Amino acid sequence: MAPPPPSSATVSQPVIDSASSAPALPSTPQAPDVRKRDALTQPLPVVAERLPWKHTFISLSVPNFRIFAVGHFIAVIAIWMQRIAQDWLVLQLSGSVTAVGFTVALQFLPSLVLGPWGGMIADRFAKRKILILCQGVAAVLAALLATLALTGAIAVWHVYVIALVLGLVTVLDQPARQVFVNELVGPTHLRNAISVNSTTFQLGGLIGPALAGLLLTAVGAGWAFAANAVACCSTVAMLLILRKDQLHVSAPTPKSKGMLREGLRYALGKPTIYWPWLMAGFISVFAMSLPVILAAFADHVFRVGAGGYGLLNALVALGALAGAIASTRRRQLRLRSVVFCAGMYGAMLCLAALAPSLATFGAVMVLSGFWCLMFLTGSNQLVQISSNMGIRGRVMSLYIMVLIGGQALGGPMLGWIAEHADPHMALLVSGGVPAAAAVVVGIVLARKGALTLKVDVRDRRRPIRIVDRTAPASS
Repeated sequence: MAPPPPSSATVSQPVIDSASSAPALPSTPQAPDVRKRDALTQPLPVVAERLPWKHTFISLSVPNFRIFAVGHFIAVIAIWMQRIAQDWLVLQLSGSVTAVGFTVALQFLPSLVLGPWGGMIADRFAKRKILILCQGVAAVLAALLATLALTGAIAVWHVYVIALVLGLVTVLDQPARQVFVNELVGPTHLRNAISVNSTTFQLGGLIGPALAGLLLTAVGAGWAFAANAVACCSTVAMLLILRKDQLHVSAPTPKSKGMLREGLRYALGKPTIYWPWLMAGFISVFAMSLPVILAAFADHVFRVGAGGYGLLNALVALGALAGAIASTRRRQLRLRSVVFCAGMYGAMLCLAALAPSLATFGAVMVLSGFWCLMFLTGSNQLVQISSNMGIRGRVMSLYIMVLIGGQALGGPMLGWIAEHADPHMALLVSGGVPAAAAVVVGIVLARKGALTLKVDVRDRRRPIRIVDRTAPASS
């Protein structure tokens, strides 16, 4: 069982700016089924007090989540190895950055097209069984890719086909994985578990690209694919040994007409879902295909080869790891801070495009990774906590559809810009559009919430802050 929260903690609703309140709708009588649906989808409470440092990773005190986190960590290292090896292999086989972007598109296109159906399945069936099935199929695909690479029979079209099938697996895997975290820890430690998952992912993202760079230089891409096949099998084993009696399993949602439409209507009706959803769209299309641009910088700008490509990705992951750890210290979830982090990520990418040297470029990549993860964890937490378990699978599938599926559009576009225009221009577009979108959204939210920026040089602790213009002035 999960330990109780610290006695000093207080339970409250998610802290949402006044700017995020939904516009008033005409009062209409509600049918019983609508009232029942609204009761089912009320926000969950969160712990809003800052935890002591010893509780930074308190969700790992839950035995099932600890087992899951170990398996997830191993899997993340291996999937990063496969991702880096796959992109570099396509670049070497084709000589085209656009081809790398097309590979990304094939892997993420199914989530863009079929994502909501994956969420519906996650709501209707056992999440653990879905994950076991998906990881088993992923192991077979990785083993096939390894066999083709190690025998020298690999061609670009092989990578395309396997990337597409893996994308179909992701349609089911990602919504189930997001919701399964709640079944592991329950609502008390959900926010912390999301941050721990992000920390695990980024620590794996720090190790995986570095290992991939070593393997690509020493023995080739095939062994990176083989490692991922073994890791997928280990994930299946971890899922099988979980204590089912300690899972917080919710009753599956029965099949009904209009389930997908209901999930979409619900997501659009909550500002704490649709604003992060909108920003995730800009980040996904323009800034989440960063490895494609880094491949161009490693090969055409800095000429540092496969090892340098792995290093650049590792530097991004290093900053992201710091961001994931920092996110566990967040006391409150604020919509405006999520938008701010998205804008800072875009700004860092623009700054990197102007970097005069490899060292400066690498340093800015660390900062960009930090702000990227601050946005992703805050956005994920806000969306999950704003939706109840009865509809969360569909809500998260829509979020994932935007976050992952958008890369199917952005990957080829940025790859084409990097190849036919210039890698620096591709990076400017990658960061400039999300940064501009964050400014516009921030202005809209500020106007809706009567917020303004106040500068007070006499206040040493908070010389610059956002205040509510309608609040009475303090004496």
